[in-house]
Amino acid sequence: MVPIYMPEKSREERAKNAKWYVVHTYSGHENKVKANLEKMVENRGMIDDIFEVAVPTEEYMDTKGGKRTVKERKLFPGYVLVKMIINDESWYLVRNTRGVTGFVGPGSKPVPLSDVEVRALGVQETVLPTTDLKIKDVVKVISGPFENFMGTVDSLNIEKRKVKVYVSMFGRETLVELDFDQIDKI
Repeated sequence: MVPIYMPEKSREERAKNAKWYVVHTYSGHENKVKANLEKMVENRGMIDDIFEVAVPTEEYMDTKGGKRTVKERKLFPGYVLVKMIINDESWYLVRNTRGVTGFVGPGSKPVPLSDVEVRALGVQETVLPTTDLKIKDVVKVISGPFENFMGTVDSLNIEKRKVKVYVSMFGRETLVELDFDQIDKI
């Protein structure tokens, strides 16, 4: 009998079997660990075993001197979440990433998060803020030092919730960077 060739599972099928694990890091090094781990996964061709690395954060409004800004803070300082399929090679790669002190779990055995815990952390919902602004739109500044000025949108940064606007000041066009909540579309 001739053996039938079965191709390996695709990356998407393997990702369905992957679980989220919590990795303990040095406090303040979460983003460095995330970047290092992503680079090592890419360099060593481990994209079929380690799928995603996340540092859970939340946005909050901070008011200083009457100016409101959106800031971001880590939900769990000292921890990084990794979606992966555990095997000797992937465990070794994560465990030996610079800044990682170990997996969360008894001994050296990582314990995966349950689906309920993952949903509660909101890791899989990476939703970018939406805006109907486009380049060349005319806007009015509603707060800050340029309040009541009119301007034209030059560029948008959706991730940072920033917009660059040309404002007419003293007869010259000046490029200023504003938050989404500082302008209204006309």
